[in-house]
Parts: sequence; C-alpha cells; structure tokens
Amino acid sequence: MYELKNIQFDPEYTPGAHNAVHVCLRIEPHEKVTLITDRASIEIAASLAAELDALGAPYRPFVLEDLAPRPLATMPQEILDDLESSQVSIYAVVAQANELRTRMQMTDVVNRRHIRHAHMVNIERRIMLEGMRADFLKVDELSLRVLKIAQSARVIRATTPAGTDITAQMNPHYKWLKTSGIISTKKWGNLPGGEIFTTPGEVNGTFVIDGVVGDYLCAKYGDLRSAPLTIQIEGNRLKRAESSNHELEADFWRYTHTDENSDRVGEFAIGTNIGLHGVIGNILQDEKLPGIHIAFGNPYGAHTGAEWDSSTHIDVVGTKFDIWADGRQIMQAGRFII
Repeated sequence: MYELKNIQFDPEYTPGAHNAVHVCLRIEPHEKVTLITDRASIEIAASLAAELDALGAPYRPFVLEDLAPRPLATMPQEILDDLESSQVSIYAVVAQANELRTRMQMTDVVNRRHIRHAHMVNIERRIMLEGMRADFLKVDELSLRVLKIAQSARVIRATTPAGTDITAQMNPHYKWLKTSGIISTKKWGNLPGGEIFTTPGEVNGTFVIDGVVGDYLCAKYGDLRSAPLTIQIEGNRLKRAESSNHELEADFWRYTHTDENSDRVGEFAIGTNIGLHGVIGNILQDEKLPGIHIAFGNPYGAHTGAEWDSSTHIDVVGTKFDIWADGRQIMQAGRFII
C-alpha cells in the first residue's frame, strides 16, 4: 500500500487540488473520503491527499494495482466496502480497456449512498494545470443559465464548419442535469466539470468528430483534428462511421456494437467550461469545451429517467459549434452569446 503523504508531487498541482477539495467537493474536516488512484496517477493523488491532510479530513487511499491486476475484471470489494462509510469519494485513475463495468460498480454505490463523488478518469498534468484551475463558480453560473434554456427547449440544432449538422428532439420526461464542477449529493460529477446533459428523445444528422472520442480509445487516438471521424445518426442510432484512419473507424464501430444499445445515443450534452480554449486530446477535459458532445450507450438513466441501459458509454466531441434552442441561437463559433 502506497503512503500518499510520502509521494513527492509537482507543486503546480496544488491550485487544482485545492479547487477539487475546497470548491468542487466542499469537503468538511469531519467528512470521511475514499481516495482511489493508480500508479499512473499517483502524483496527482498525492496532491489531493495533501489538501485532505491540511484540512484534517480522514481519508482512505487505494491504489488499484495493489489490490488486483489491471485491467480490472471487477472493482475490488475492499473499495466498495469503504465507500459504504464515506461521504465523499475521488476516483483519479487512467482508464484501461474494458474497465467501464468496474467504474459502474463503484458509481452504483455512489448513487445509492448519495456520495459527493469526483470522477477524474484519465486525469493528467495538463488538466491539473488548465481545466482544474477554472473558476468553477463562474462555470456554475453559466451552466445554470444554459440549463434553463435547455430545459424548456423542444429541439436543439447544432452545426460546425467541419460539417456537423445534427438535430436533437428532446424528451420532456427525461431530466437535464448540471455537472459544472460544483458536486452535490444529487449527481456525481467529472472533474474538471462544466457541462449540462440529458438523454435525448431522438438525434438525427451528421456529427464530425474533430475533437476526441472517449473511454480507452481516447488515450489511443487523442486529438482527431488531422483525421476526423464522421458519423451518421438516424433515429438515435449510429448508422455509419467513416475516417481516413481506418483503425479508429473499426475500433469505434466495434465499441459501439458491444450490446444492443451500444449504438444508441444515450447522452446529449453542452459543454460550459469557459476556462477552456481548445482540444488537448483528453476526453475528461475536452468534453467540457463549450459546444456539443454526445455519447453512445449508457444513458445514466438513474439520473435522466431513461428506461433503457447499456454496458458501454463512449463520448464524441466536435469543435466550433453554432447552437440553436428552438430557433434561438445560444452559441456562435464555440462562444456562448446568451
């Protein structure tokens, strides 16, 4: 077992770690924290642990490789048991192939116990120095304004210079959620935060992914601006995927056909982190870039109200969006105009 307080870390991580502990999670000294990390992220975890030590909050650290071989087949029971007595949890880990199920096992406990959970999958140095230094109070204020517009919209349309042109019909029975970086017991959130999302009723059109794709494919392919993936969506299902990078094309198609709903649009989201200015090739930060991102697979139905499910979830990100909500333009060339 690693002793995180003995791990040296770059002091440049401290502002982002302070933001996570004090602004985003608002941890109190009496609250117990479960801190989950891996060897790749140990230095960032140490910076978070230093903030918890300074605060005086009790925490239990876990390094995944100490408990089970990677990629994980199941979330170690020791971690799941510890979550049962925690008010806050942090997951700062680099994703490996086919580990989504284990993260779902963890978030099942988080959801049931209403733990304030920071999901920092694929956290890295650049994110700690950029996205994690955002003014999350300002991001939250903007997110609330965008949320109010989205909640009343029946149709949202989005286009980009690269060729995206999608129309999303909203389902009034599904909830919109805000994960702006200010994390509550109502919904765990990614850090860095900055988005609102729902499960759409139906999405149709062309989406040009000139940003990134998610899950473990993100680490493999990174920034897609030089070889975008163009997908066609009909009746909320993925129908075609084409790229000059045929390996990416094949990997994406295989991932989105894992189960009967892996090719179904489960998430429709608007990024709201105005502290970000471009794609870095990491889904954790890039999906918060102002614009549209969607995800195929798991619709987070426990939160949105969607009745269906999937064992997979993969986000796709484009850039430089124009967005209209019921005909009212709210974004132009990637900048909010509300």
